[in-house]
Amino acid sequence: MDLGLSGTRALVTAASKGLGRACAESLAAEGSRVFIVSRDEARLATVRAEIGAAGHLAADLAQPDAAGRALAAAVAALGGLDILVSNVGGPPPGTFESTELEAWDRGYQLTLMSAVRLAKAALPHLKESGRGRIVHITSISVRQPIPNLVLSNAFRSAVTAMAKTLSAEVAPMGVTVNNIAPGTILTDRVREIHGDNLDEVAKDVPAGRIGLAEEIGATCAFLCSVHAGYITGQSIGVDGGAVRGVH
Repeated sequence: MDLGLSGTRALVTAASKGLGRACAESLAAEGSRVFIVSRDEARLATVRAEIGAAGHLAADLAQPDAAGRALAAAVAALGGLDILVSNVGGPPPGTFESTELEAWDRGYQLTLMSAVRLAKAALPHLKESGRGRIVHITSISVRQPIPNLVLSNAFRSAVTAMAKTLSAEVAPMGVTVNNIAPGTILTDRVREIHGDNLDEVAKDVPAGRIGLAEEIGATCAFLCSVHAGYITGQSIGVDGGAVRGVH
């Protein structure tokens, strides 16, 4: 299937590793010109070379000015923007009682406000594109909260509600807004959270295994494709059946 992504212009954040890199790599493989952002300059430069990205910028999206700088750099490098893949590293684990108020402030800036600022800065360009796409990387925690991840549970749910609201506002302009809600995917963060218990975690997944970052990347590429123009306001679970609720 031709996804119709050749020549499209995409910004992917938190793209130096994990799910962000997988999304950037999938888009680039389909012919999209990709601009990548993360905090790690050295790793970004390596990934840029490996996937053939059109440019990169090191930026901490928890900082209020970073989203605007990332958008400006991407548009300057690409000559416009058709796709925004909004992704950040997860906030630190913790229970409600163990999480300090200062961590809530940073989680708010990193997880929620980065998505808000990126979308707001991108929208003029996406509307001009005529086939704009926004994809937020969230988590199954938006449907089934994960123990010891109170910040992620709270702020990724807020991103989902924001995206749903925005999707209705911009649908008449040809812009779609969707979320990918990954389950347990083999990334550095999942290794950090679960340690040596990944085999036990896999037993709780109906598919019987941990997911791969490439599966998130493929889902992202499809949502950005010409074939997904009638899909908007959705949270697509990629979780091997881990969420048991009917939705």
